[in-house]
Amino acid sequence: MSISARALLAALSADHAVSGSALARALGVTRAAVWKQIEQLREIGAPIEATAGSGYRLAWPLELLDAARIAAALDASARARIGIDLHWQIDSTNAELQRQAGARVDARRIRVCLAETQTAGRGRRGRVWQSPLGGNLYFSLLWRFDQGMGALAGLSLVVGVATIAALEDCGVREVGLKWPNDVLARERKLAGVLVELGGEFLGPCHAVIGIGINLRLPEAVRARIDQPAIDLATLAGADLPPSRNLLAACLISRLVAALERFDAQGFAEFCADYARCDLLSGRAVRIVTGAQTFDGMAAGVDERGALLVRHGTKLVHYDSAEVSVRAGGHAASVIIAR
Repeated sequence: MSISARALLAALSADHAVSGSALARALGVTRAAVWKQIEQLREIGAPIEATAGSGYRLAWPLELLDAARIAAALDASARARIGIDLHWQIDSTNAELQRQAGARVDARRIRVCLAETQTAGRGRRGRVWQSPLGGNLYFSLLWRFDQGMGALAGLSLVVGVATIAALEDCGVREVGLKWPNDVLARERKLAGVLVELGGEFLGPCHAVIGIGINLRLPEAVRARIDQPAIDLATLAGADLPPSRNLLAACLISRLVAALERFDAQGFAEFCADYARCDLLSGRAVRIVTGAQTFDGMAAGVDERGALLVRHGTKLVHYDSAEVSVRAGGHAASVIIAR
């Protein structure tokens, strides 16, 4: 008899160990079936610890995602416009919404996809996004625009601003943005954004907005990340990190409000909001574009969301580049954009 992974995780506790025999009795299966399911869960990142003579326990309290709880935290108008798809395991939440966008699944304007774990999570420039089960938030939102792609300059920065606002709604502090949209805390990466466009260049078009937020990063996962990273548990200290379901709801609410404003007014209306989150402005940076490298001083962003950098007396606008902060006259890459 197979075991529901959710049921098994619900039977475990972070407060005390539960023996394999007790789990088998509670779930109506054999101890071998319990062991097999636990090993499968551990392989995909579930924080299950095993102690000889005691049994199994969770390394920390595990809150699974719940579409009903997320929807209940939204206002009534948002609930009526949003469809929430929740997956146990998926290749990528962005990939799923790209498939839905192409198939025109559900005529509602807004679709949200979340997963407990991803097998092929992606970041910017093809980088892998580590996706252990239940430890973080893997989130994508599909938004349709009547205008063409050329009108969407600055969209990824707007998403970054909305992500910061959602984190602050959940009591998270010490966060800011590294251009274009990496969310950092204490000079380390907390969250990343991947925006993928589709549809007609002249309109209509759509954006699939992927956001990954680190709530708890096991040491084994940290070792596989090729840049300095941080999680909400570290920022919370002795307190618990925010509820994953509450964070998802806050993210939806902030994104919907920001995207409606962006759809009507463009990025220029967000310049001041971005400036309040900007971690690069006034800092010495190194810019890499293709095979060329330039040193300069970051000076904010323009009304299209392009990075402004002063090279001596010349102010240059960069729409796309790799950026690192220079320390002590030498470039030191703080974070590579997702």
